[in-house]
Amino acid sequence: MAVFLFWNLNKKPLQETIGRLATQHEVDVLMFAECTIEPEILLATLNQNQGSTSQYYYAPGIDCEKIKIFTRFTHEFIQPINEKDRLTIRHLKLPGLTDILMAVSHFPSKRHWSDESQSLECVNLARAVRDTENRVGHSRTVLVGDFNMNPFESGVVSANGLHAVMCRCIAEERARVVNETEYSFFYNPMWSFFGDASPCPPGTYYYRNSELKVFFWNIFDQVLIRPDLLGRFSNEDLKILNTDGDISLLSSRGMPNVKGGSDHLPILFKLTL
Repeated sequence: MAVFLFWNLNKKPLQETIGRLATQHEVDVLMFAECTIEPEILLATLNQNQGSTSQYYYAPGIDCEKIKIFTRFTHEFIQPINEKDRLTIRHLKLPGLTDILMAVSHFPSKRHWSDESQSLECVNLARAVRDTENRVGHSRTVLVGDFNMNPFESGVVSANGLHAVMCRCIAEERARVVNETEYSFFYNPMWSFFGDASPCPPGTYYYRNSELKVFFWNIFDQVLIRPDLLGRFSNEDLKILNTDGDISLLSSRGMPNVKGGSDHLPILFKLTL
């Protein structure tokens, strides 16, 4: 079982919190957006309580500066094969285990891009994932990141975008045809966190303003899974984290603690490889 964690750090020096999260959950792959912590500083924190056989390593990219990745194995097992400024797609090949494609994205913020621009850029992201799948020869793909969109927005759900659906049974159909073109599905399990019935927080990002339409809680940080990986994923192994095991990541009012942490909450998931 491989354990993955993604977090938008909001450019905060959260290495101590990251160290506690990594230790508590025995994380194998750490993925960060808006990470300004120098790799050697974060590695020193990550490894201070690790034995000699479970060290963390930095897995640098080539053309992507917006995403930083740290792993419990050396970088040759998670090579970048397709990168842009806000996207890295890695071929994760661990000895004796099933290889997968791991795509990590940090989409432009709604402060700078319109909903329409975000939706159109999702077409490019979907194309980059498909092209990489065709190049590698399989679609065992997980796409994770800060999309700066909710799961219900056009770029995430539309067929020529990410085509991410809320139901596993629909995703298991693998694809659908629209106007004589076939579009592959992603499964988006993040839908289940909306509202307060889940034991996890009802979102990963909280935003309140004086407009008439406000969602308050948003799920901008998501993990999407191709049908070929669904047999290796359980919904019970996906969580929005609200504590590092020692300190709460939420304020006294129950929102992300921006002063002591990030404005986003981290997401944790597991895959059987």
